[in-house]
Amino acid sequence: MAEAWLIQPSGPLVGDVRVHGSKNAVTKHMVAAIMGQGPSTITNVPEVGDVEITAEILRAVGAGVERSAGAVEVTPPEEAKAEVPLSFSGLNRIPVLLLGPLLHLTGEAFVPRVGGDRIGGRPVDFHVKALRALGAEVEVTDDGIRARCRRLRGAIIELPYPSVGATESALLSASLAQGKTVVRNAATEPEVLELALFLQRMGARIELAPDRRVVIEGVPKLRGARTRLAGDRIEAFSYLVAGLATRGTVRVIGCAQDRLVTAITTLLRMGAQVSIDEHGIAAFAPDGLHAAAVQTDVHPGFITDWQPPLMVLFTQAEGMSVLHETVFEERFVYVPALQAMGGEIELFATCLGGPACRFHDTSYLHSAVVRGPSKLQGTEVEVPDVRAGFSSVIAAATASGPTLLHGVRHLERGYHRPAEQLRSLGLTLQEK
Repeated sequence: MAEAWLIQPSGPLVGDVRVHGSKNAVTKHMVAAIMGQGPSTITNVPEVGDVEITAEILRAVGAGVERSAGAVEVTPPEEAKAEVPLSFSGLNRIPVLLLGPLLHLTGEAFVPRVGGDRIGGRPVDFHVKALRALGAEVEVTDDGIRARCRRLRGAIIELPYPSVGATESALLSASLAQGKTVVRNAATEPEVLELALFLQRMGARIELAPDRRVVIEGVPKLRGARTRLAGDRIEAFSYLVAGLATRGTVRVIGCAQDRLVTAITTLLRMGAQVSIDEHGIAAFAPDGLHAAAVQTDVHPGFITDWQPPLMVLFTQAEGMSVLHETVFEERFVYVPALQAMGGEIELFATCLGGPACRFHDTSYLHSAVVRGPSKLQGTEVEVPDVRAGFSSVIAAATASGPTLLHGVRHLERGYHRPAEQLRSLGLTLQEK
């Protein structure tokens, strides 16, 4: 794995990119698979670091995991181990999702503290409260979370915020619980629904009710299943923006239009033209781009993971753009790097570009005003997280002069063969 990339701007990025399933989907499917009575197979799997991390975690609790080209087969453990080793502390957020499945398999569970991108607070409180509602005894320590329960029982789970992770945790925990579970204020992101559909294939009884409610009727056992992941909407948008920002055209293949509805509309409002057919989705802007005001939100709104690439695109659009982040309070950690490259970006603690959000009375810088177009200059950048990393790549491809990106392991953790894909579009990229 490369430690850094040296990027030389080489003109417009042009070509086709095939996207695979998302890391946010495949890892949750892998966790669900250990609850089945028989192996499960997941296809259209991306080659990303998080898949291997999750595979090692599952092997540590006794499951079998085999990887082949574009597929993962998970065999449930014959005798599951109740503890995820501390060596997996802070690598990703998968361990906390194992609490419910391990309780079903062993009656007890310990998982180390979670990790993931440093983009703001993603507390485990929602997960803990959900497990306690289902009847588990849960203790949170400095090292991690320990839980015990002979049999989880259905309950009403009220989420204070439609958290994706907490909704997925509730789905996993309630599928084998005794009785009915109702999750109120549940997340409805495509990846959440994809997990629900996979659990249904495994034999779970799940109903998607109105008003963000999910109803799960617990069953005594689940079976192994096979599924093909849908295309990664975050990766797809990232490459569409990379083409637009460099005055080129990138067509993404393998991601359905319905997963990009809000993103496509946003690009159209900025003056882009979008071509959509059965072969793929392409975006181009022969007459240039103009400013826009965008607010991130839970699905079906403009998702927070589309925000970093959009910020770079704003630096190349004519006028004053506004970006209001309402999901993660520290999502703008990558902005200083863009400012150092010449991006005219100002951050504010007030809510701009939309109604007041839950960060309104805080000191978090969660609104950005961007003046464009800016002539970006290459520089040296430390990549802080997965999505910020790709935004730095787009900025580097747009800039004058070379850019040295450190910490590209973050990109390789979340994007399928990114160096290879970017080179295929014409970017001059040297791995170091």
